[in-house]
Amino acid sequence: MTGEEKRAGSREWAGLAVLVLPCVLASMDMAVMFITLPSLAADLRPSGSEQLWIMDAYGFLLAGLLITMGTLGDRFGRRRVLLTGATAFGAASVLAAYSTSPGTLIAARALLGIAGATLAPSTLSLIRSMFHDAAQRAAAVGVWTAGFAGGAVLGPIIGGLLLEHFWWGSVFLINVPVMVLLLVLGPLLLTEDRDPEPGRFDLLGAAMSLVAVLGAIYGVKAVAEHGFGWIPLTCCAAGFAVGAAFLRRQNRSANPMIDMALFRSRRFNVPLLIDALATFGLVGFSLFNWQFMQLVLGMGPLESALWSLPTFLVMPVGIALATALAPRIGKHNVIAAGLLVATAGYVMLALLQAGSGVVHLVSGMTVVSIGIGAVSAVVTEVILSAAPPERAGAASATAETSAELGGALGIALLGSIGTAVYRSELAANAPDALTPGQLEAARSTLGGAVETAATLPSGTAESLRHVAFDAFAREARIASVVSAVLMAGAAVLIVAVFRSSDCGLGPGASRSAAEPRRGDRAGDMRNRATSP
Repeated sequence: MTGEEKRAGSREWAGLAVLVLPCVLASMDMAVMFITLPSLAADLRPSGSEQLWIMDAYGFLLAGLLITMGTLGDRFGRRRVLLTGATAFGAASVLAAYSTSPGTLIAARALLGIAGATLAPSTLSLIRSMFHDAAQRAAAVGVWTAGFAGGAVLGPIIGGLLLEHFWWGSVFLINVPVMVLLLVLGPLLLTEDRDPEPGRFDLLGAAMSLVAVLGAIYGVKAVAEHGFGWIPLTCCAAGFAVGAAFLRRQNRSANPMIDMALFRSRRFNVPLLIDALATFGLVGFSLFNWQFMQLVLGMGPLESALWSLPTFLVMPVGIALATALAPRIGKHNVIAAGLLVATAGYVMLALLQAGSGVVHLVSGMTVVSIGIGAVSAVVTEVILSAAPPERAGAASATAETSAELGGALGIALLGSIGTAVYRSELAANAPDALTPGQLEAARSTLGGAVETAATLPSGTAESLRHVAFDAFAREARIASVVSAVLMAGAAVLIVAVFRSSDCGLGPGASRSAAEPRRGDRAGDMRNRATSP
């Protein structure tokens, strides 16, 4: 078949537009809860632990089931799994919108997470099968990446606009017409695709992958919220131990959920690490970004969401530049350049002071977004191309799981480092007039300091806010420096590993250079199946 015959036509591009819709919604549903929680809390009156589960149930189950859903798509058909997940996502959205108790809402959010886990691996693997031409596939993955990024930014904005005129359940109901549109257009524009020889489904392996990811993500999130206690550390240790057992099982299985041969290829494992590191910095620093705008600068949720728009609007610029330059200068050079651009953005943020305006903050985050946009688009396409077509779903799910773990670690580690710095600074410089209880409340979080200051005389309150804002700015600067060092180190790593063009990432790298041959994979599978 010639290159012209392989090129996608209008149907494939229209299908891409349909595939991006659920990606936007899946990303929005994670971000919109930050702005929706106060309204639903006033109505449903959940306890503190119930609030946490309302927030976390979606993300936990989505991350934990990505690998399983990707494998199911490979086995039963990626379009079928996508449309089944879309149906479940719409139904769970209705249940969430009309929940009358915290327990019902938690259950609905859990169902949304289960359904949402079908969307990313199914859409990305369908892109793999729809776009055979390397340049077109890179552009399609760039559009897909922008869809996920856009949902994270648009979620608070759309949620804020809806909450201005409707009740909190409206933020879930907007999912329904989009999913109906997907169910109508999907069968018309998307062709079914699956592994022709999937083998037996590993039910125990699926359970192990769920336990591993849930344990790791819950543990690192608990560390970020409560510090290094024995429960968070036990959860982390259990998650990583089960994860190691899962990988050993996959290595010995004749029909693995994940092709372990991919992890022995630097074309796959290094980009996977880069993706996790990029997400680590971007998601981790978002903790400081939103708090700085809302607590230090005094913005409301909707205003701060609108100020974050530039970070989304410039991301397609980074994606377009990366897609255009990759065939000319090599994918590894484009990834390194994007990481260095992100490094420059974090250096700008490392100069942030309590008195800095919103322009300084948004400018730094905008530069970071251009760089991370370029990195994410190219890295995702590299990971996808490194896998054989019949394992596209599992490879897509692995990439998404890596990003989820990177983001969770970013929140946990940068949050923990920042919290330690903040508490130390506040304890050393807090006004003497504070009682021990007031000091403890102010030391707990920046929000606690702002709330405490509202109860104090004006002079003491102003002094406390000044100390707290300075401490938080230093916390953000340290997080920026850590992120900058990681991005610069990742740039050095990608160049050092992929300097030669025969790695499949050099200028003009062909599709065959970036993918293991199926015959090689089959031989490797036979060897593993017969090895002791």
